[in-house]
Amino acid sequence: MLGREPNHFELAVFSLLWSEHCGYKHSAPLLRRLPSAGERVLQGPGENAGVIDIGDGVAVAFKVESHNHPSAVEPFQGAATGVGGILRDIVAMGARPIAILDGLRFGAPDWAFRRAVAGIAHYGNCTGVATVGGEAVFDEAYEHNCLVNAMCVGLLPSSRLLAARARGEGNLIVLYGATTGRDGIGGASVLASQELGEGADEKRPSVQVGDPFTGKKLIESSLELVEGGLVASLQDCGAAGLASALAEMARDGAGVDVSLDLVPLREDAMEPWEIMISESQERMVAVVKPERLAEVESVLDKWELHHAVLGSVTDTGELRCFFHGDLEGAIPASLLTDECPRYEVEQEPQPARARTAVAAANHENKAWIYEQYDQLVQSRTVRRPGLDGAVLRLLPSCRGLAVSLDGPRVGELDPFSAGAGAVLGAAMNVACAGGEPLALTDCLNFGNPEKPEIGWELAQAIEGIAQAAEALGIPVVSGNVSLYNETDGRAIPPTPVVGCVGLVADVREIPSRWRSGDSILLAEAGESLGEQIALIEFLWRSAPVLSLAHDVSDGVERAITEAAAWSSAEAEVALPADPAGAAVVLAVSPDQVPGLGWERLVVIGRVI
Repeated sequence: MLGREPNHFELAVFSLLWSEHCGYKHSAPLLRRLPSAGERVLQGPGENAGVIDIGDGVAVAFKVESHNHPSAVEPFQGAATGVGGILRDIVAMGARPIAILDGLRFGAPDWAFRRAVAGIAHYGNCTGVATVGGEAVFDEAYEHNCLVNAMCVGLLPSSRLLAARARGEGNLIVLYGATTGRDGIGGASVLASQELGEGADEKRPSVQVGDPFTGKKLIESSLELVEGGLVASLQDCGAAGLASALAEMARDGAGVDVSLDLVPLREDAMEPWEIMISESQERMVAVVKPERLAEVESVLDKWELHHAVLGSVTDTGELRCFFHGDLEGAIPASLLTDECPRYEVEQEPQPARARTAVAAANHENKAWIYEQYDQLVQSRTVRRPGLDGAVLRLLPSCRGLAVSLDGPRVGELDPFSAGAGAVLGAAMNVACAGGEPLALTDCLNFGNPEKPEIGWELAQAIEGIAQAAEALGIPVVSGNVSLYNETDGRAIPPTPVVGCVGLVADVREIPSRWRSGDSILLAEAGESLGEQIALIEFLWRSAPVLSLAHDVSDGVERAITEAAAWSSAEAEVALPADPAGAAVVLAVSPDQVPGLGWERLVVIGRVI
């Protein structure tokens, strides 16, 4: 493609940008099946995060990302830097992060799990972003390959959407934030795009080291630059570091020239290729007009952040890197992005497999997990984590966002059901919190896609997500694919995790806790997709009159127990048989029961 032999520097760049984690080479053709358009969509897949318009001049940016292999090798820093990375993705869109959600799947609530929770708490709490939702699932299938999926939600004016593209020949490329070291080199390839196995501990140097206090300064300085109109575009230095950030900026016909010897370093004698692909955390790249540079530097000095002008935007279409005046590499940016290899995965359908047993740890109280997270910082949280979706107020109005992050039911082995179920579960949680589901983000966690049975699982799960999203009439606007989740040849179960954002008309009128004298009802839907979608719509439309709504995902008795604990009030209930399809436990004042208007609705008890 280059028309010549690539040198060592260029090979290092290609190795990262053509990794599965960066290039989506086994998944991109399949992902085209997902619906991504809609009247509210301001930015769909392809940028740092998806963005939707929620009216009144407000837009929501959100995305979920994986940090699985780093968390398996070093759980605290792996999980912490997963949070840091998704925060910067939202900031790169010009949005202020307001909420974090995390999806955790481990073999047991053991030391590794506790360290991952501590890492999430450390980063989120230090940066002042509320952690309000997610899930914690325990299954021996994840014992050696845990899943840590982090979702972030942010707000921005709908008229101020940023893109990560380099624009304007002669504009300056400014790197700012933390210094660059050797931590995280090869994270996207050595860790994220290979199976785990014997010797995985030796990959620990490829795990980034997070500094949430610098991360907080990066958030505030970036937003000050954006709000002041001082930058033309922003890009996070995430997977593959500068290599990815600069290649993304130089695509679409622009070009970028940079001098890597100008990068602020924290280690001596770093080679140019090391500087280029280091994944040191808390760094951003901005495109700045020359006449605004002094103002930009003033902001960065105020926040005490390292910064340097590395080069400029060109019209060559190439990513050209120099070191002390010597040209180290020159690569057409399109070869690293749009022309990355794409493979049609082989698919070998598998026989139907029954769900596996649910570990007892999944039924234990998980409050000890989310109580480590700051749930109230920024003073937006109306409904805390612990039951279905969380709700955040859209200050200064009384509108709100309902948010949820959900995966397939524990032990689910059918990939289509896993995909559809994750969408329906996330949307149901949002509806139970009083929100109308508007859009989705997904994180697809699977084994090695080069195995035909895994290729089939991935395709089936995407089809399940697509059909459920189409039935709901809402788009998938962002996401992430995490493949090669295998240890010594053993793959994790198909685990698509889906985040949903919904709009709450009035946060003063949402289901909360059941109250003394309330009637307790069970609303059922059949197993068909259409009936489950109708139940979701019934829920969010009925929200203003409901005291409580809770999804039945693991039996009616379990749902009642969880609702009672959440409400701190006991109830007398005649337990019915567990429904075959979707169902929700409702609590409502007895005089409101006749007007609910759901056909399959039965009173099963009352609150004492």
